[in-house]
Amino acid sequence: MKSISRTVWVLSIVSLLTDTASEMLYPILPIYLKTIGFSVALIGILEGVAEAIAGLSKGYFGKLSDLSGKRVPFVQIGYLLSAISKPMMAIFIYPLWIFFSRTLDRFGKGIRTGARDAILSEQATPQTKGKIFGFHRSMDTLGAVLGPSLALLYLYYYPQNYRTLFFIAFLPGFFAILTSFLLKDKPVIIQKQSVKTPFFSFLKYWTVSSADYKKIVLGLLVFAVVNSSDVFLLLKAKQTGLDDSLVIMLYIFYNLIYALFAFPLGIIADRIGLKTILILGLALFSFVYFGMSVNENKILFFALFFLYGVYAAATEGVSKAWITNITHKNDVATAIGTFAGLQSICTMIASSLTGIIWLLFGATTALIFTAIVTLFVTGYFLTVPKPLNNLSD
Repeated sequence: MKSISRTVWVLSIVSLLTDTASEMLYPILPIYLKTIGFSVALIGILEGVAEAIAGLSKGYFGKLSDLSGKRVPFVQIGYLLSAISKPMMAIFIYPLWIFFSRTLDRFGKGIRTGARDAILSEQATPQTKGKIFGFHRSMDTLGAVLGPSLALLYLYYYPQNYRTLFFIAFLPGFFAILTSFLLKDKPVIIQKQSVKTPFFSFLKYWTVSSADYKKIVLGLLVFAVVNSSDVFLLLKAKQTGLDDSLVIMLYIFYNLIYALFAFPLGIIADRIGLKTILILGLALFSFVYFGMSVNENKILFFALFFLYGVYAAATEGVSKAWITNITHKNDVATAIGTFAGLQSICTMIASSLTGIIWLLFGATTALIFTAIVTLFVTGYFLTVPKPLNNLSD
């Protein structure tokens, strides 16, 4: 793996450790919140507020990273906040404290995302972007396999002892912070900025961004509006008769496939085109949602979640690689942050929209609606031309 630099390895290990900590808590977070008195509605508000803050802060701190010429401090602070937020949620159970702790975790993600992806972009050439982003996604998603697996193992021996798990989750987060100190910023000369940076100033990037950027991001945002939480797919599996342990196994299986395929699909994308692999991923997503809408066979759920893992591997890293390839290197964190921020808001809308359709018309209609819209998005990307040149150099 000659083109995987030391910096990419370090950043990937940091992401793996952090995701292990986060995903250790993901399956049990709603259960824990209910045991300390949170209603389903309050849990929904909590997650919505947390994701909104994360989404908007991605754009702001991405722009701040570009203006300062610094990447590593944003990465380190972001991972630090996420790590310390884990045990905070178990120290006190007051609703405002839980809101603060959960928001701190998502705020940390917002601070680091643009700067982290800019570092990955700087470590790649236009011909290896898919490989680098794919490798990072593989390592990151491996944490989503390890985390729930460790949580299941712990709860097998200590059932319903949820609070201790929040303290245990701090350990991989702590090692992630230590590992992040191996990262070093490249020396750059930046002219002093006397202009203030308002929180929503990153949105101005849309007006000055290239036509290629707007075309790609527009398609991805329309997709994001219907790409709701994975919880809905797991809920469909649960409704069909799978027990809780099998549902969690499905989630772990999906992340395992995602982790295994992200790196090789990134390499293939560099060879045959990022656009081609992205379109393949979207087509698979649509097929999976059509399949989930009608499937009643428990075994077939694993086949569908296999394809769902391949879809994720073919789109997440590849879309970011494509965006960085058409963005000037001085604007990469802003471009990624703006996209990630708008995507987070669209994802919030997606879960609400899917939930409403599910409630009014049933699961089958909700899933088919998502599949049909995704087919239109796939067709749209067929019309988006490949960029004539790369601006990332």
